[in-house]
Amino acid sequence: MLESKKYIYPKKLSLVRFFLDAEKVRKNPIPIHSKYFKSLGDTFSVRIGWKMHLILSRDNDIAEHILQKNHKLYYKSRLQTVYLSKYVGKGLLTSDGDFWLKQRRLIQPAFHKQKMNQLVGNMNQIIDSQLKDLVEDKPVDIFPIMSQLAYTVVAKSLFHLSIPDGKLRRIKFIIDEVQNFLIKEIRLPHKAWWFSLSGQEKKHLQLSLENNNIIKEIIEERVASKESTNDLLQMLLDTRYEDSGEGMSVTQLIDEIKILFTAGYETTANALTFTLYLLAKHSEIQENVRKEIEEIELETDDVIEQLQRMTYTNAVINESMRLYPPAWITDRQNIADDSFGSYHIKKGTLIGVSFYELHRNPKYWRNPDEFDPERFLGEEKKNSMKYFYPFGAGPRMCIGVGFAIYELGLTLFKIIKKYEVKPVSGDVGFNPLVTLKPVGVEVLFSKR
Repeated sequence: MLESKKYIYPKKLSLVRFFLDAEKVRKNPIPIHSKYFKSLGDTFSVRIGWKMHLILSRDNDIAEHILQKNHKLYYKSRLQTVYLSKYVGKGLLTSDGDFWLKQRRLIQPAFHKQKMNQLVGNMNQIIDSQLKDLVEDKPVDIFPIMSQLAYTVVAKSLFHLSIPDGKLRRIKFIIDEVQNFLIKEIRLPHKAWWFSLSGQEKKHLQLSLENNNIIKEIIEERVASKESTNDLLQMLLDTRYEDSGEGMSVTQLIDEIKILFTAGYETTANALTFTLYLLAKHSEIQENVRKEIEEIELETDDVIEQLQRMTYTNAVINESMRLYPPAWITDRQNIADDSFGSYHIKKGTLIGVSFYELHRNPKYWRNPDEFDPERFLGEEKKNSMKYFYPFGAGPRMCIGVGFAIYELGLTLFKIIKKYEVKPVSGDVGFNPLVTLKPVGVEVLFSKR
């Protein structure tokens, strides 16, 4: 009774309903979350046992509170710091506190706009290479194509152009295999005993170790060569801690590189796939993008200047990521009791913010399910950006946002300039894994 007086939680979801829906949530949580939000409001909670509380929200005030205004009180949950770090190590995505801050300060300069500008030439070359054999005038599932493109851009921006394709393919295979197993571990915690007994956990830990060894070999070859190369690996090798003047250890460098792979390629592949699907469905918006590209090419042939002038195309990308945010949900746990709004919550409460639902919340967006890039143009853009979280928010906002925007803009520029994208699929399918993964999205590329 004392706890119920001291702590005030949002409207509660029945624990019975929570467990009855568990299998549906495992397969695809988004429709179930949507049902709960409609019946319980923008924020609801579940109490499991006497101690564990879960909160799920699509409320912007709560998102701002835990990600920005009071972020020091909110750490990443065990889902990221324990489950994910087991496979990808202790890097920016999976660390917290002073260690995270130290790493963020160390790595941030490598992702400065001027540094990203230096990578555009390589990025441009890689995208051209990936698009040269695009299948024309036949329905194609575009996610595998965009996945390979985005992975190659990240890999060869990290390691320039000289790494053998066999090594890069193996890294990608391991990342995909481990992520799929990780989702099983997170969504089926009651089967942890079976994953251990059957050897599945051990198998994926060994794959992760293999990945470490491949990356370590690449790093050692670079250091031994004593060559200075224009890529992200060189930028990370050149970084120095403020207090000691030393660089990262090889072990830490491996962890950070694995995080960049894991977080950096599939999110971009998702965004490209959904954006091309939406442009195929909305031919008038696609034509506006084509016209902007034509006008920009008449004004300048400098790639960076072209990227900086893509006002309408960037609005299209933003609107696509509003409807289908690549990182569709985030979570935090408070390290001390906290209060916000009318709630007072206990230390250790797990809070999830669904960006997918927040981006479609009618409280913040007119006609929220419609694809309308005008939301991100002119005066309306200022309002839209208040409720827009494609790369998170606050100090932990994705460090690679500039890299991703360049890659998205360049790829769309090249595709829409050369092809008319036509729809084949009906409604878009997706699978909410660590990222919002498109499923069976087919279009047709017809040369202009």
